[in-house]
Amino acid sequence: MYKLIIGNLKMNLRSSVEQEQYSSLFKKELTGKKINNCELILCPPAIHLPGFQKAKIKKIILGAQNMFWEEKGSYTGEISPSMLKNFGCAYVILGHSERRRYFCERDEEVNLKVISALKNGLKPVLCVGESKSEKENNQTLSIITRQVKSALEKVSRTKAENLVIAYEPIWSVGTDEIPKSNEVMEARVLIFKILTGIFGSKYAQKVKIIYGGSVSTSTVKQVCLEPGMDGVLIGRESLTPHEFVKIASLLN
Repeated sequence: MYKLIIGNLKMNLRSSVEQEQYSSLFKKELTGKKINNCELILCPPAIHLPGFQKAKIKKIILGAQNMFWEEKGSYTGEISPSMLKNFGCAYVILGHSERRRYFCERDEEVNLKVISALKNGLKPVLCVGESKSEKENNQTLSIITRQVKSALEKVSRTKAENLVIAYEPIWSVGTDEIPKSNEVMEARVLIFKILTGIFGSKYAQKVKIIYGGSVSTSTVKQVCLEPGMDGVLIGRESLTPHEFVKIASLLN
């Protein structure tokens, strides 16, 4: 089964020149590489979507880092799902820990975004995970259960195949603290159990469950291959095309 390799470029590439340099490097890194068992997805800042569309990097699928749930209207500063579709996006990251932390996104808002994304033909990459204090207080199970159930409320099981759940422990994001493979596997089993309760086993099996949080060439075996995850969500390492492609090669 193919793996998902998703790069979250966050608030980087500060100019069109940087975007063009990045795209050029990515093309060079992919030259001669046979990556047939992975789906490569890049989620740049929305302002760079036209540039990435124009660059036409072979094998790359575009995604977005966030969206609003309404189609259009008086929502200053927001981006609608139809806008993303029109600029070539197939995926959208939702409920990322940074959105929840810095922009106070609530579970109810994430749910509205998931429903809207699916309605508009986008595949949501739903991020869930516990903080360090929640982990230390043995709240991992309750936090993940709440986040998954809330985000998927009123989502039809027929949409399950278009869902991606990214287990992204907040205590690991941007740090060198990496969960053990058995911890990642436990999270995978928990998420699948929750999905089975929502959709039934047949449809739960269609949902991709991936890992995010300090993913690198040295950790990808531990956080993806050994626990049997369906792919990875890469943060800082995605800013270096060489590292991104190398991770994809290891999972291919």
